[in-house]
Amino acid sequence: MITVTDVSLAFGERTLFKDVNLKFTPGNCYGIIGANGAGKSTFLKILSGEIEHDRGEIAITKGERMAVLKQDHFAFEEHSVIETVVMGYPKLYDVQKERETIYAKEDFTEADGLRAAELEGEFAELGGWESEAQASQLLSGLGLDEADHVKLMGELDESRKVRVLLAQALFGNPDILLLDEPTNGLDLESISWLEEFLIEFPNTLIVVSHDRHFLNAVCTHTCDIDFGRITQFAGNYDFWYQMSQMLQRQARDQQKKNEEKAKDLKEFIQRFASNASKSRQATSRKKVLEKLDLDNIQVTSRKFPYVGFKSEREIGNNVLRVEKLKASFEGKVVLDNFSLTVNKGDKIAFVGAEHVSKTALFQIVGGVEKPEEGDVYWGQTTSFSYFPKDNTTWFSADLSITDWLKQYSPDQDETYVRSFLGRMLFSGDEALKPVNVLSGGEKVRCMLSKLMLSGANVLIMDEPTNHLDLEAITALNDGLVDFSGVVLFNSHDHEFINSIANRIVEIVPGGVIDRMMPFDDYLKDEQVKELRARAYSHAERLTI
Repeated sequence: MITVTDVSLAFGERTLFKDVNLKFTPGNCYGIIGANGAGKSTFLKILSGEIEHDRGEIAITKGERMAVLKQDHFAFEEHSVIETVVMGYPKLYDVQKERETIYAKEDFTEADGLRAAELEGEFAELGGWESEAQASQLLSGLGLDEADHVKLMGELDESRKVRVLLAQALFGNPDILLLDEPTNGLDLESISWLEEFLIEFPNTLIVVSHDRHFLNAVCTHTCDIDFGRITQFAGNYDFWYQMSQMLQRQARDQQKKNEEKAKDLKEFIQRFASNASKSRQATSRKKVLEKLDLDNIQVTSRKFPYVGFKSEREIGNNVLRVEKLKASFEGKVVLDNFSLTVNKGDKIAFVGAEHVSKTALFQIVGGVEKPEEGDVYWGQTTSFSYFPKDNTTWFSADLSITDWLKQYSPDQDETYVRSFLGRMLFSGDEALKPVNVLSGGEKVRCMLSKLMLSGANVLIMDEPTNHLDLEAITALNDGLVDFSGVVLFNSHDHEFINSIANRIVEIVPGGVIDRMMPFDDYLKDEQVKELRARAYSHAERLTI
């Protein structure tokens, strides 16, 4: 259990937290939410002791072990993957290494024998004999092939290192588990496995995430960071959202009542201030007006960008036909004899583990790359706009955000462009920042602005939710639900896919699974499960 009492933290003149009082108890999962910059990750670092708070106390039940998802992906380069996972339980790892060192001695003494006996007992008590099996089980659940388990960390790419570090945090059943964005870099299958694992986790879990479905699946409580306060609600993210909307309505209603009351008081004071018989009442009401603080009701500091896509031209019945595409990446064929017909009204989510194949397809239909074989036929009434997964090349020029967006705006008036950027949260001097220094989330908002100005009736979006906070994801989600055109997209955000897509396409080894149904129905469909199992089983046999 963790007890937080009167904790405060400030950086210079900015107060991040003030007088925070919370309790985190076993058997519960606490989701930490808040706008970008609110201090979610900082709060986890305070709890773990990585950052020292200015005032207050954090008490952890004596003897409880805390595990934290590491953020340094290069800290274990010389260690094997299995060893890196076991290092998540320091006591067990230390016993294991000392045990190995003693047994490796050439001059094994009687004292060594006695110490080895002690270590054997500790090793067994800490679950040492099952440690490698448990580590392998975690790694497999998170999508790492068995061949990766014996590799050095330095041999893995970034996405697989992230999974190993997550397995490291989960290893050994810690009493307290702190996870900062644990779904980053995971595919939907691995996220689903992680959700099931954490739902069954019996101890104290505190997690920061931008994935709404994940928060809804695992969280029993929600801790909302706003205005330097942290307010704890019983319930998952959806419950918090509904509650917050109700509280905001109440706050706005109270604000309106206060403003109306202030108006009546001012009118009375002005009318009777010079009237001797009413002067006492006027003075009394003036005191009431002074106590009526019209600025004391803070609704929320969160800012939602405006995301809305409007087509300049209505789309016809012939949208897109892809025939027998072939494409390769780094010498490996990622699309082979791929065909697809896109119809009016389609909002297609491309899902599954073949991420390179999806990106290759989007690049081809988006006009960025040409296929090795095959053809792409766009309908005469269609106009498309492409959102790339990697937008680095779009922001290399030395331009301000305003000048950058002007390149794609049909209206070159600066006032128009600045007002458009303001709705995307680039107000005032923010709109003059050079684009080559923008954060990942700011670049995504710029790319979304470009898409909105395009007037396209087909949107091709390769993982558009990457780098966005919950507010921006919600705004984009709503914008795509309301969009009347066609959408081709992929994402790791379960809720995003389920709420937008009416058709699911999964590229699997040797073929395609294509179904007109919502994503949740697709995941439950027994025929789909059988097709997927056969496709991947066949692929494994070919590999062997």
